[in-house]
Amino acid sequence: MKLEQNDKNILFSETKIPDVFFTEYMNQASGDFVKVYLYIAFLAKYNKDIKINDISKTLNLPFKTIQEALSYWEEQELLVKKNNGYIVVDLQEKELNKLYSPRLSSSPEKALSNAKNQYRAKAIEEINNSCFQGMMSPSWYNDIDLWFNKFGFDEQVMIALFKYCLDRSALNRPYVQAVATAWHQNHIQNFTDLDNYYAKQEKLSLIEKQVSKKLGLTRGLTQYEKGYIEKWVVDYSYNMDVIEIALKKTTSKTNPNFEYLNTLISNWHEHNLRTTADVNNYLEQMKVQNKNKKTLEKQTKQANYKSFEQRTYNNLDSLYANN
Repeated sequence: MKLEQNDKNILFSETKIPDVFFTEYMNQASGDFVKVYLYIAFLAKYNKDIKINDISKTLNLPFKTIQEALSYWEEQELLVKKNNGYIVVDLQEKELNKLYSPRLSSSPEKALSNAKNQYRAKAIEEINNSCFQGMMSPSWYNDIDLWFNKFGFDEQVMIALFKYCLDRSALNRPYVQAVATAWHQNHIQNFTDLDNYYAKQEKLSLIEKQVSKKLGLTRGLTQYEKGYIEKWVVDYSYNMDVIEIALKKTTSKTNPNFEYLNTLISNWHEHNLRTTADVNNYLEQMKVQNKNKKTLEKQTKQANYKSFEQRTYNNLDSLYANN
């Protein structure tokens, strides 16, 4: 495997790693992958053939880990695969291409100057200082500027978005984009919308724990089970007191499951039952109807039985009369 670097005019023996590597890529990669990249960057300036097995031995890492690391950095476009090896991409040139490509034509200064007002510029500055220690990569300016326009967030929501991701140690572009998309799908634009969303999520989380506890589950809820609960709470607007009535009904079942609970609760929703009083009255009515139905069925069965006995007796009389 031959390693090459775009810039071959390095006068002194030093390995240059642009700061953008630390702000954009290092936090998303595993420690072993970072280790491999730094060593590859170190070797690249010598323009020599190197075997993966040699890298494995030098770094004391499994052969498979070296292969996975090379594939990872290739996906991140920090390495370009050739027939006989890899080219270590110039990160600074790569970032400049991002900034000045036709699709993303903003620069940090332009993104700030093109902001709708001074509040947006201050929001971007706060994100830089509070989430990136004042060293935000230039490409983030483009993304923030684009997300403002795409999702319609106000400044406080955009700041909250980055702090949310930072608190979860997931301050990388795919995760921030995914959270932003989810917020947009939940019609979040201003801080009031976000506050209501947080309250809804907190309520949902609490009810999930309560349901799990009352069912005696020692495992975590599956995605589908959480989906059922979200439907009851968000779509049907039911509180725990209504859901608990359904949970109590499972005590008569051998193997109660979420499908049974969902059938009950969905039936209540279809009948426009909103409160515990509505549900209890409905259940009482169903109880009376079932009791009346059983009584009628019993009476019908008895009537049919007597009729059958009479017909049998008459038939026997007729039979013996012929003898």
